[in-house]
Amino acid sequence: MENGSLEDWLHPSVGMNKSETMRNLNFFQRLNVAIDVAHALEYLHHRCETPIIHCDLKPSNVLLDGEMVGHISDFGLAKIHSGDKLNYSTKDSTSLGLRGTIGYAPPEYGMGSELSTNGDVYSYGILLLEMLTGQRPTNERFKEGLSLNNFVKTALSDRVVEIIDPVLLQEDFQGGKAAYITLNENNLGNDIHLQCLNSIFEIGLTCSTESPSERMDMSNVINKLCSIRDKLLRPTRLHRGI
Repeated sequence: MENGSLEDWLHPSVGMNKSETMRNLNFFQRLNVAIDVAHALEYLHHRCETPIIHCDLKPSNVLLDGEMVGHISDFGLAKIHSGDKLNYSTKDSTSLGLRGTIGYAPPEYGMGSELSTNGDVYSYGILLLEMLTGQRPTNERFKEGLSLNNFVKTALSDRVVEIIDPVLLQEDFQGGKAAYITLNENNLGNDIHLQCLNSIFEIGLTCSTESPSERMDMSNVINKLCSIRDKLLRPTRLHRGI
């Protein structure tokens, strides 16, 4: 799509030209993309004739169109959940052992558990944490018992400023644009911005918890993220008389 993948924006590669490496997603763009992806997963899990499990959700499989709307792509590992069975196509028989990408695949898959929509929720939780911290789950710093989940968990709720993507702390949008907020160390005190950031991190942590039964349903994720977005926009709307 026109704006490439979420991976391109979160982690610009060395091979990109200067204009591409300089681009980045502001906080509200990231939140909107997170909501877009949540809507897509909710559709796959609950609104198709039979539930579809994507099995490989990660930044490179989220594409951004010309309006910066996020779309889930690459259904090469996707499975159709029909009743109590997972339907595999004949051509897919050689990839039955593949259960996603390291860092994004849920831990139960590594122990031989059946694929489930809860597995996609785990991947979504990791994706959400990565979007706000700028840290891949496979970062070299996450070893010897430390993971992206633990990295975030230990920083809640009074040290969020230490784990948020530094790019977001440099945001400075002027001109009264209703679609943006400024994130910096000065306004990340005990205000609404800090509360909302903590809430989003908590959603990511709950989605990526080790126990599948404790993960959030994507419908609940959508409701919570949309509520957070409305809360952040509300003061600006009142200020502008909207």
